[in-house]
Formats: sequence, C-alpha cells, structure tokens
Amino acid sequence: MPVSLTPNAITAINAGDVNLKPLLQVLDIKTIERSQERNQERYRLLISDGILAQQAMVAVQLNDRVKSGTVVKGSIVQLIDYICSNVKDRKVIVVLNMETIIPHCETIGNPTMSAESDTAPGNIPPSKRVAFSEPTVQNFVNKPPTRGVNVQNSANITPSFRPSVQPSYQPPPSYRNHGPIMKNEAPARIIPIAALNPYQGRWAIKARVTAKGDLRRYNNARGDGKVFSFDLLDSDGGEIRVTCFNAVVDRFYDVTEIGKVYLISKGSLKPAQKNFNHLKNEWEIFLESTSTVELCPDEDGSIPRQQFSFRPISDIEIAENNSILDIIGVVTSVNPSVPILRKNGMETHRRVLNLKDESGKAVEVTLWGEFCNREGRQLEEMVESAFHPVLAIKAGKVSDFSGKSVGTISSTQLFINPDFPEAHKLRNWFDHGGKDTASFSISRDNMPGGSSRNEIRKNVSQIKEEGLGRSDKPDWVTVKATISFIKTDSFCYTACPLMIGDKQCNKKVTRSGTNSWACDRCNQESDECDYRYLLQVQIQDHTGLTWVTAFQETGEEIMGCPAKKLYALKYELEKEEEFAQIVRDRLFHQYLLKLKIKEESYGDEQRVKMTVVKVDKVNYSSERSKLETPTTAPMMTVRTTPPEAILSKKFLREGEIPGPAASAISGITIEAVRAAAEIPVKALSNLTLEALTWSLCVLPPPGKAMALDAFRGNGLKKADERVWLSGVTNDIAEVEAMSSESLVSLFLFFDLLRFCLQMCGVDGVVMVFEKGRYEESEV
Repeated sequence: MPVSLTPNAITAINAGDVNLKPLLQVLDIKTIERSQERNQERYRLLISDGILAQQAMVAVQLNDRVKSGTVVKGSIVQLIDYICSNVKDRKVIVVLNMETIIPHCETIGNPTMSAESDTAPGNIPPSKRVAFSEPTVQNFVNKPPTRGVNVQNSANITPSFRPSVQPSYQPPPSYRNHGPIMKNEAPARIIPIAALNPYQGRWAIKARVTAKGDLRRYNNARGDGKVFSFDLLDSDGGEIRVTCFNAVVDRFYDVTEIGKVYLISKGSLKPAQKNFNHLKNEWEIFLESTSTVELCPDEDGSIPRQQFSFRPISDIEIAENNSILDIIGVVTSVNPSVPILRKNGMETHRRVLNLKDESGKAVEVTLWGEFCNREGRQLEEMVESAFHPVLAIKAGKVSDFSGKSVGTISSTQLFINPDFPEAHKLRNWFDHGGKDTASFSISRDNMPGGSSRNEIRKNVSQIKEEGLGRSDKPDWVTVKATISFIKTDSFCYTACPLMIGDKQCNKKVTRSGTNSWACDRCNQESDECDYRYLLQVQIQDHTGLTWVTAFQETGEEIMGCPAKKLYALKYELEKEEEFAQIVRDRLFHQYLLKLKIKEESYGDEQRVKMTVVKVDKVNYSSERSKLETPTTAPMMTVRTTPPEAILSKKFLREGEIPGPAASAISGITIEAVRAAAEIPVKALSNLTLEALTWSLCVLPPPGKAMALDAFRGNGLKKADERVWLSGVTNDIAEVEAMSSESLVSLFLFFDLLRFCLQMCGVDGVVMVFEKGRYEESEV
C-alpha cells in the first residue's frame, strides 16, 4: 500500500504530542563519542516528516537496530514510543521504541531544520537547510514491518546531553536569583522508566515492585543508619532500582510489597552503582522526605509480573565472574542445608542443588540464608519424593571458584514450577527423555580424593611450555606440588571490615589518624581493620618450580591459621621465633593446587599471574590409581649391591651422612629417578629388597616423617613400619621380612619419595645407589 510521511509530525511532537505514532524518515545517523561517565554507545538521528527535520536520540535498547542495519539512512520508521526533551535551549526527540516500515528509500520532500532544533529560533541560516536529491512523495510497502524491541529484554535510555540542561518546569525568569522561588504546582506526567533522567523537573512512573531487599543497618563515621532498596518494572519493560535511607525507610519499607503496582514521584536520580546493581539502567532513584509512593489498582494487567532474560546453562561456562544472570533448569539433586560461620562471626546456612537443561550441561546452585529454609526445603522434599521440579532463578550471581557455579544474593528470586513457556518446554523435555540424558557439569564435580571429573592436570614445566594463561580467558589447571618457600615480608594486607550488602568490603584500608582506618571504596572510616592473606608461595615438583599467589581462603588452608594471628605474632607481640616456626612447619608439604592462570599488565609489562583458588591435601589412595598402568606395559627391574659402608642410625636421627657412607655412595641422576617413577605396579615386585632398603635409608627425618604419613593407611603394616623406622642398619634380614604388600605400597608413592631424595642430595646428585652398580633391564 502507498506510504507517505506523517505531515507536520515534527511540529506536533515539539508541542508535546506523545500519542501520534508518526511515520518519519531517517536522513542521517551519527555515533556519539563515549564519555568517561558513560561507557555505552549512543546514536543520534536526523529525522524528517518531509517538511521539517530534527535531531533525535536513540534509546540504548535500540542500539542493535542501528548496528544490525535494520535502521539506516533513508529508512522509513514509525515512532511507537518517544518523548521530547529540552537540551541547551533546543528540543531533542528521544526515541524509545520504533519499527522499520521501509528499510531504505530515496529522500522524501525537501526538509529544512526545525526552528525548535536551533539555538536561535526564527533565524535559520541557509546552511541549516537539508539538501537532498529529487523528492519522491510516495513509496510502497512490499514486506511486513520489522518486529519491534522485545520488552522482556528492554534496557534503559539515558539522554547523553547532561550539562546546563533546564528542568521541564521552571520558575519565570523574573524570579531567578531574586528571592524565594515560587512553588511549581504543575502536575507530574507519567513517563516510561527508560525516559528518566536527572534533568527532568517533575516526573512520575507507574511500575510494579519485582524484588525487595532486606532492611540493612550500618555504622560509619557519620553515625548509625539503615537502608533498603526495591526494583521496579513498567509496562514498557524498563527496570530501575529505588533506594531509601534512614527516615525514608520508616515511611516506605512497610508500604512496598513485591507484586504490587505503585505510582512514584518526587525522587532524585543518581548514577547506578554497578558493583551492586545488576539492572540495565544507568540511574537509580533515591526517595526523599518529599517523595510519594501511591498504591495503584492493577486492573489492566499491562505491567508484567516479572521480566526474565534466560541464559542456557552452557552459557554460564563463558560468563564473567560475579556477573548477574537469569537461568532456568530442572532440579536433579538437593543437598541438606548446613550451617556456615561468616567472617563477621554471624551464622548463616548454605544448601547446594544441581540444575540441568537442554544444552547438555549441568550447574551447581548455592542457596544462602533464608533461601535454604524456604525454597530449599520445598525443593528437597520434591526431589526426595522422586519429582524433579523446574526452577527459574532471577538474578543469580556467577562464581568461577572451582569451576562455574551460580549463587543467590539478596535480590535473587526463585520460582518453582513457574507458569510460562520456557518452564513448560523444559518440563516436556525432561519427562520425555531428558531425565536420562547425560549432562556435563560445569561446576566442581568432586570425585573421591578431592579430584574432579573436569580436572586438567599439569606439571610446573608444562605451564610455561604450553603458554597457559596467555589467551583471552584464564586457564584452570591442577598441579600436584610441594611448597618450598613462603615470603614473609608482606604476607597479608589491612582490609576493610565493613559490610556491603551481604558481603564484606575487603578493600585495602589505610591508617587515618591514630585509631581509625579509612576505606576509599566505602568512603568511610572504622575503628579497626581486618587482616587478609596475600601470600607469595614458591611451589615445585619434579619438573621445576614457580611462584603462585594465595589469597584469604587458600592462604588459611596453607598456613593453618588466620592472617591476624600471624600479624600479631610478628608485629605486635614480636615473637619472631614462634612466627618463623609456624612458617617452617608449612614447608615441604605436598598439595593438589588448583590454579587460575592469566596474563595481566603491570605497567608496560605483561606477566602471567598464577592464583591458587583451591587447596587439597593429597589423597594417596586416589593418587595410586593415577600411577597404575596396564599389565602389558614394559616392566623394569633394578638390581644393586649394598655399599661397603652402611648408613647408621646417627644419620637418621641427625640428618647427617657419615663420611664413609658419603664417599662410598654415589648415585643415579635425577632423570633416572624420574624414570623409576614410571615403573608399572606389577613390576615393583621385581625390585630387590636391597634397592628398596637403600632408597628409604637416605631420607632425612622430615622427609621420612612426611613419607610415613602418606604410607600409613595404604598397606604399610605396623610390624613393617617398625622395621623401616629402625633405619635398616646391618641386618638386611629384617628388611627381607617386610611383606610384599608393604613394599608395593611404599613404591606406589615414588613421586613423593623422589622429591625427598632431591632434598638430601650431595653436590646436586641424589645419593641412592652404589656408583656403577645401577642397572636396568627390561622384563
């Protein structure tokens, strides 16, 4: 059908008509440079009704229309939702929603710039005329209009013109700076949430409360206070957070209820704190003593109950740490609720469940606090009765600790078996085969012994050789290594103890005066600080050594005590020897360390940083299976004759190598020892008792104790333990009496023994066997 532009549409819009839904043509599109305050792209249009042309701003939720080419120069568009704002004495149309009617056509009419768009109305220079090619009055639609923006995913719009903007309602000029300003009694106009900006004089929004936070109390240098916030959603899909402090809390905390619709006005807008606000809006509303919150009837149901933007579980694997998202899945298992003691001394509860969906992936979800007892208990009862419910999670927080998982925060909402299409689709999938479909977990999926199905094992040298951490995303690997050195000059830092929501701030604080600590992040002072680990640890295995960093939780695992205790010992009590002994006791212990490896910038230099995210003691029962190989593998036997001089008990007690023994014993190279570690289990019985004897004899007391702890419970019998501890001196018959099970058990942990042998080397050589008597033969 023929299409013509809406005549005099620009004039009508400037006059305040927001219900016209005009057809206009896009004459030009320009990108607005990003400022330091805003990091989002913005687009400016020049739109025309065929007679007049005027500047227009595109709301950020419509950016994809421009990027995808749905709206280009020459497009005929219909404005569905818009407002007209004053910016520096000019009027700018803010487009909140539009549809493309014709993707591209020749310029219609001979439009000139609107007087309302100029700083000097009525004095339009010739340069303001828009010169285009020969006009074409009519065009024909040959395809249906492009679909408009999905309000379920709509974001905010923020006018980019900030400075020197006058409010919509201003006192007459005669009152400016000449005594009291007259009260403006003009009624507030209801506008979409997406159109809110700090430069509007009077506004009102009609929206539904979709989430409400807990009432929190705080204490800072200005005294005690309280705060709460709630989230709003309007009929256009716009969302915004509202925050109340102190006396305003008393007015509105009991008034606001989740699910109810309110008319809100007379609040102030400030930039959203994105560290704590996940909504897609640059602004937050702060209610004041003059603000109004009025309950509205919800008869038309035009405002949705909730807005979701579901991501498949497979997407969580690539989601940023601490990002907020919506997910939906079928609950496959629910663990019991367990009490957890927070760092601030308060007790809370934690419950873990697992979700799966059609993407073939599963994820671990952690419920905290009241979620454990409310929804968590209900879900547990359902699963125990063999029914697996669908669970939708609004505003879950992604964690990358030990794999990807999702946890609840104060603004999270859980919906069990919700009534919307995504839930029905999942229910149908699960009941018709999805239940038996294998899913790969993207979370920590622990196997016996602390290992993981998703675990990637590397040794120290492979980290460098394979260039781990140098891609765009971090690498996650597990290394079995021994701690050989811990830096003690700066093992911790002073941290902010204040709570931000349900989390401790933990940012570094500096001393302010003599009795207080200042935090730049909280902009507050506190009487005391916390101490958190920042350990620099050297680890090594049989392939090399490297440095890693361990923060608070992993630092406590390694050191075995809080950072505050060590700080007090070293700097307050000045018990240097006790401090040093604690550090020494943590050396030469072997762990399974999960590392996050990522290249970071330090000035002009790129460095690979390795952070310890999980610490596990080595479970030698599970590690034994990793050393076993098929019985068809080549076998090796080691034959040797004991040296003339036998290591004495004095060596075992004092860790010294007697002179005669040192001169009589030479050894195999470290490479040979490494090769010995690859001996198949079945071949171990071919090792002579003499070879075993001299291997164990050279262990110094610390290594002997460490190895013995590992061997206990893995086949070493009590009688054999006594023989081994005796030092195996002159009576080789005692060694021959050791059971074969004990011998095999000991050598299954040859990798641990290998490190201990390196520690007692003389002149860089591991002293194990008599020189020239080490032989290898294939069996």
